[in-house]
Amino acid sequence: MSKAFRPLLAAALLAFAASAAPAQTGADAPIVLAVDTRSPGPRIDRNLFGQFAEHLGTGIYGGVWVGRDSSIPNVRGIRKDVVAALRAIKVPNVRWPGGCFADEYHWRDGIGPAKGRKVSINSNWGDAVEPNSFGTDEFFDFIDQIGSEAYVSVNLGSGTVKEAADWLAYMTADPKTTAGQERAANGHPAPYKVKYLGIGNESWGCGGSFSGDEYVALMRPFARFVRNYNPAQTGDEAMRRIAVGPGDAKLDYTEAVMKAYKDHNWAWSIEGLSLHSYTTAGWPPSYASENFDEAAYASLIKSTWDMDKLILAHAAVMDKYDPEKKVPLVVDEWGVWLKPNTGTNPGFLQQQNSMRDAIIAALNLNIFARHADRVRMANIAQMTNVLQAMILTDGPKMVLTPTYHIFKMYLPFQDATFVPLKLDAGTYTHGAVTMPRLDAIAARDTAGKLWLALTNVDPHRAARIEASVAGMTVHGARGEILSAPRFDAVNSFASPEVVRPKPFTGVVKGGRAALVIPAKSVVVVAID
Repeated sequence: MSKAFRPLLAAALLAFAASAAPAQTGADAPIVLAVDTRSPGPRIDRNLFGQFAEHLGTGIYGGVWVGRDSSIPNVRGIRKDVVAALRAIKVPNVRWPGGCFADEYHWRDGIGPAKGRKVSINSNWGDAVEPNSFGTDEFFDFIDQIGSEAYVSVNLGSGTVKEAADWLAYMTADPKTTAGQERAANGHPAPYKVKYLGIGNESWGCGGSFSGDEYVALMRPFARFVRNYNPAQTGDEAMRRIAVGPGDAKLDYTEAVMKAYKDHNWAWSIEGLSLHSYTTAGWPPSYASENFDEAAYASLIKSTWDMDKLILAHAAVMDKYDPEKKVPLVVDEWGVWLKPNTGTNPGFLQQQNSMRDAIIAALNLNIFARHADRVRMANIAQMTNVLQAMILTDGPKMVLTPTYHIFKMYLPFQDATFVPLKLDAGTYTHGAVTMPRLDAIAARDTAGKLWLALTNVDPHRAARIEASVAGMTVHGARGEILSAPRFDAVNSFASPEVVRPKPFTGVVKGGRAALVIPAKSVVVVAID
């Protein structure tokens, strides 16, 4: 280490200590991070930060909907605390009603007076009673309250083209029509805005076990006849139809759907292809969400990097049929899928959310941003109480998870312009598992400010980074850090702020920013 760098390093460490971050061991020599603002990349679409809300466990009932007569503060049955939390992260879109649930959902069961709604069994998820209290009108009330867009998945598996077409008419037709009059009678005369339409879900699996060619034959009539009648949805606001795409590494659906897209005529089209992939490190999910060791930590972090390979593989197929990248790859189910909490219904997919999961979220968001030319929408699974949730609830109690805090820290990247950078990531190794130690992205937000997001997956060593920006002199680096004393730290109802963001400040000297990135942490800073 040079004598000239020692004062700079000491000042950086002092500033970091003032931010009350955990103690570190074994930090290495400085690593140069070079940002080049002269070669901006694609826009990081805000829809990459979308959410997924399925009728699954307590994801809807208890997590969003408590009913109008509940003692839990609500607006027309929808939890006030959850709405406030989601508004704070500017959720761009919500995918609903599923998931596997969508291909057995019949929309008429969930409209009209509450006492007249059909009560059924959710055979996909834990054989829970489905009261249909939260239906179409409640969903649109919910997304209006949180300021989001609707991503509605229609029933291709057990439904018909007519059922789906009638549903879209109910949601979007003029109140002079019979469908519009029915919607008006249920309290909403104005047409709803359906920005995104999912044509089925996992049709290769729970959605019907169809081959790619069989799905295409079923999908085309839905793409043709399931129309949006809202007169306000033209041009950029027109509804976008998203076809079922691959699950993980299989390329057959990508080939079949994209070949059909290339050969489509004026009568139908699609504006998106979905991809589902979870961080599991093996199936069925067997890793615990609490009290896990470093081997489990390293294995799941390593598995997360597979997302990059998947996107590259499917994007290569899409490029054959759509070289202009008109059809985005929509990763509308992603996240870490862990073993259900002990003592819970295993079909409810209830798990805790740790510092490890926050790192996994950051890595995925970084991967999406690097592929922003093709990946322009994504939905984490799921929003409340299910899988890698933003929010956990228990009766009147609510807690924000570490993953929620990542989404809030990444707000500047919504609709930002990707900026390339170079970084010697190094390696983190545990046993036979080796992966990049560091990950980083840069972008200019909509106001032109430059932001860096840096993740250190190493649970033991801090990283000392010297950040330079071509074309500008750095005067300051301020933002937030998310870290914790342990990689398995969680936020519980008893201790809701174990993992929470804290202020972070870098030290500037010679036109560069010195940033000490602690072990197992995510840092997001604005560069002035």
